[in-house]
Amino acid sequence: MAETTDDRLRLLIERIERLEEEKKGVGDDIRDVYNEGKAVGYDTRMMRMVVQLRKMKPDDRREMEMLLDTYKAALGID
Repeated sequence: MAETTDDRLRLLIERIERLEEEKKGVGDDIRDVYNEGKAVGYDTRMMRMVVQLRKMKPDDRREMEMLLDTYKAALGID
């Protein structure tokens, strides 16, 4: 029984290690795409902001934009 449990644990750890390696690879790929955008003249900060905005639900995005506009108005920005 202990051997089966040990094998199961080893397999789980190996799966986690593989997934961590894949995650690192995907992170590297994402970085490469941002660098490609930068190379052709896009602002990577803005690209990241757009990605974040696209992840948000429309209602959450509208609420955030409204709050930002309120803060900007209060500070005389814009």
